[in-house]
Amino acid sequence: MELNVRLPEELLALAGIAGEEEIWYCSPYDLLVADGEKLWNEKEGGGNYAAVTDRRLLIFEKGRLAWDLPYEEWEEIRCENQVDSGLLVVVRGGEEIAVARFSMRYLAKFAYIARGAELLKEGKRERVIAKEPEKYCLRCGRALPGTRECPRCSGRMVKFGKFLNLCRDYRGRFLAVSVFMILGSGLSLLTPEVQQQLIDEVLTDRQGTVEDIGRFIVVMTLLTALTIGVNVTKNLWCASLGARISVGLRAKLYNKIQSLSLSFMQSRKPGDLMNRVVGDTRRIRSFMEDVFGNMLSLLITMIGALICMASLHVWLTLLSAGFVLISVLLTRMWRRRIHRIFRMQWRREDQIKSGLSDVISGMRVVKSFGRENSETARFQKLAQDYAKVQKKNEVFWAVFYPILTFITGIGVFFATYFGGLSVLNGRMTSGELMQFITYTGLLYGPLNRLTHLPRGIMQMLTSLDRIYDVLDEEPEVREAEHPAGFEIQGDVEFKNVEFGYKTYEPVLKDISFRVKKGEMIGLVGSSGAGKSTLINLLMRLYDVTGGELLIDGTDIRQISQECLHDQIGVVLQETFLFAGTILNNIRFSKADATYEEVIRAAKAANAHDFICKMPDGYNTYVGEHGYNLSGGERQRIAIARAILNHPKLLILDEATSNLDTESEYLIQQALGRLSEGRTTFAIAHRLSTLRKADRLVVIEGHRIAEMGTHDELMAKKGIYYGLVEAQLKMNRV
Repeated sequence: MELNVRLPEELLALAGIAGEEEIWYCSPYDLLVADGEKLWNEKEGGGNYAAVTDRRLLIFEKGRLAWDLPYEEWEEIRCENQVDSGLLVVVRGGEEIAVARFSMRYLAKFAYIARGAELLKEGKRERVIAKEPEKYCLRCGRALPGTRECPRCSGRMVKFGKFLNLCRDYRGRFLAVSVFMILGSGLSLLTPEVQQQLIDEVLTDRQGTVEDIGRFIVVMTLLTALTIGVNVTKNLWCASLGARISVGLRAKLYNKIQSLSLSFMQSRKPGDLMNRVVGDTRRIRSFMEDVFGNMLSLLITMIGALICMASLHVWLTLLSAGFVLISVLLTRMWRRRIHRIFRMQWRREDQIKSGLSDVISGMRVVKSFGRENSETARFQKLAQDYAKVQKKNEVFWAVFYPILTFITGIGVFFATYFGGLSVLNGRMTSGELMQFITYTGLLYGPLNRLTHLPRGIMQMLTSLDRIYDVLDEEPEVREAEHPAGFEIQGDVEFKNVEFGYKTYEPVLKDISFRVKKGEMIGLVGSSGAGKSTLINLLMRLYDVTGGELLIDGTDIRQISQECLHDQIGVVLQETFLFAGTILNNIRFSKADATYEEVIRAAKAANAHDFICKMPDGYNTYVGEHGYNLSGGERQRIAIARAILNHPKLLILDEATSNLDTESEYLIQQALGRLSEGRTTFAIAHRLSTLRKADRLVVIEGHRIAEMGTHDELMAKKGIYYGLVEAQLKMNRV
């Protein structure tokens, strides 16, 4: 995305931009502020531009300077998402002014412009981003959602290179399979030679004897048996090789997904990732079993057949090879379409799996709102779309294959006709004609099978693209080159921290405060203010985009991720339990914990009593997400899980919300024991639960608005006071 297009000379002169004034951002836009009327096509040029210099914001409309806004004359700037359009809004003297309107295609550009103008106004030039940090192909310009190589421009050789790289660990098995392929091809090429000798030396003019015929039958039987044995062995090795590659690929994909940042997981649908791990690796295995095992063997057979045919009759060989060339060219012409229809079909398959996963996971919500019929209709629509693409795919192959078969059939007819003329003219014997026609069959037979190869190859290449789309992805949160590992004491400091899930849209700005070991910090603010984002940074699910986050004086980015996460305990609002026993769920934070440690943790979490009342105690199986337990029971198991690891840093995110009074009381007791002597960050909408916090941090407008104890903030009668009063009024009602 180009954020600094060239501003026309006449507009530069109109704004009086001299050489000393630097333009940081400049972008065209396409709508009028007043009525949203579309003015012009960007390619045709126009007069609408927004420019950000190091001194001011300039807005040009229809070739005139509509707004000249020096930074000292306005207080705030923001990009607003409207219905089907966006607005660039400037706050000047307390008044909101819409200075530019644009269609949705310019939304990201103007979000960067607003953020850049804000940073330049604040004198933070080092944080201004010149371009959107997305990945684009330098050749065709299309966005690359995951992989760093453009699927359109990378070429088949690059993809085959990836396949060969994938198979590097199985070189020995590939060599063994290749040997059996060559043996099988060599044996199949010997058969026509034996047939020619039988016809010319035994059958022609009745020169041979019954013993000669018997001897040829024995030789043919041995050749056939050897060919079958070699092919069976080859197929077994290919099946074993395909299974090993598939298992290895699944392990690589799973490990890669585990290593990628949370932002990657949130940008992909579960069904999409599941299909890559299961479906695409299965197609790679099928390629190895069904396609690769025959591909090299067929090519060797075709080349050997051509050589043998040329030794018998050159002109007939060239004629036969011409039909091979026609088939190859026809297949190449349709290569892009073949690749496209496979990608389209599997994209629809991803949508079906994701839709099915959503409905199954949210079945309680579906049934609660009585939306079974509408969800059924939605799923049927996805299934119908998939069926249409699949039908189009199969119709294409149903037409394409017979055409290729017809072309090769004509080649056999021509070879038979002109070969027969050669026999009549005495230039070939009957045995040689039969030998030539058999070799023609060995040429066209594999060719007919090779015409099916594009389907298998394109399936493999498409799956390989999708697999490497994940394997080539780089984690946003990376381990330091020499990560530090130490026992955390609990001192935490935020120094001018900034962060945004999108670089042009910060969620936290200039967050600075220090927490001493053992302190409890309450995070307060309206929804969307950035409380959960702050603890996500502390857990290093994301990295700060500005400033520093220090733990015991060490930048969190320099601490080993394993070391950090081993010493953090987390209790979230949405408690996630894995399908398994209660014992395994508690042990999740410490896999080698003894039974005594698990029981101590459960007692500290007020969970031991209700666990013992269950038929199987700690070995009670909890279903998917723990839905056969109550909310309070799930929460107490989560607290036991956090306690078990003896964390040095504790994070509580709405740990007591949506619970009945008794459960909340028990959990509050457990949390009190859990937070003793530990540095604790707690988020709660029920502000009464944060009264015991050493300090409260109020986040408003993505910044720290207030900080102090409960009593200090109440006496200040600011934002926190207003939140407490609002909750008290709601409780009275």
